[in-house]
Amino acid sequence: MVSATDESRLSRQPESGRPDIAVSFEFFPPKTDAMEERFWASLSRLAPLGPRFVSVTYGAGGSTRERTLRMVSRITNETGVPAAAHLTCVGATRDQVDDVVRGYAAAGVKRIVALRGDPPEGVGHAFTPHPHGYNSAADLVAGIRKLGDFDISVAAYPEKHPQSADWDADIDNLKRKLDAGADRAITQMFFENGDYWRFVERAHKAGITAPIVPGVQPIHSFRQIAGFAGRCGASIPQWLADRFEGLDDDPETHALVAAAVAAEQVTELLDSGITEFHFYTLNRSNLVLALARLLGIRP
Repeated sequence: MVSATDESRLSRQPESGRPDIAVSFEFFPPKTDAMEERFWASLSRLAPLGPRFVSVTYGAGGSTRERTLRMVSRITNETGVPAAAHLTCVGATRDQVDDVVRGYAAAGVKRIVALRGDPPEGVGHAFTPHPHGYNSAADLVAGIRKLGDFDISVAAYPEKHPQSADWDADIDNLKRKLDAGADRAITQMFFENGDYWRFVERAHKAGITAPIVPGVQPIHSFRQIAGFAGRCGASIPQWLADRFEGLDDDPETHALVAAAVAAEQVTELLDSGITEFHFYTLNRSNLVLALARLLGIRP
């Protein structure tokens, strides 16, 4: 028997009765021919889902600048899918960053994910602005706004940025980025939905009204994702670590557990009223395709 609670859940509603769901996908620039082949294969499977945009990351200190530009240009010109290019201000002058923005515009790219970026030494080291560069992500957003009519996304941190002194400083930094002209915030990956909702509540209390889109990380490799989490300040709950314990040499079970974990997180967010999702694909499509289907998104 279906309970009243089940009937009220969005994930249990017929797809025709659900609100419109918006998704976006993040990729990184491939380093080898084989990786590039996988990039385009994954993109070709996800593009028919009609994402709001597909973003391509930007390496530390602009190390993938040319590859990022090449990939977003091809996505824009060959697939018809809106492309968003990441941009940081680490180790570059304002003029250099502005030239990158103009290059994106010339390639037809009108969406930018504006990030301060991590110092070359890695997360945990102090950020030192270039003496002739942008001082912060908010400063970068304001600079982009002066150069054209771009759709701008910025980062948010449900567990607080590792370098924020406290929650007030963290939320104030987010507000400055949005007040500078950003259209939305996309969160760092998180695995406890409660962290996301507490963050949103803090943001709303601070007067932030822009969308805060949850960034969802399917766990293609628990060991790899745990390493990423350690470097970016995202925590791995013990219950999550327990689910993957002993599965390093059992890829089939690992994949099934990963699908279950991601499905649980996404459907819970959907049932809580979330209608926008950003997926970190790691240039893979299988799990993201399955999650899109759970959200009611079809090619």
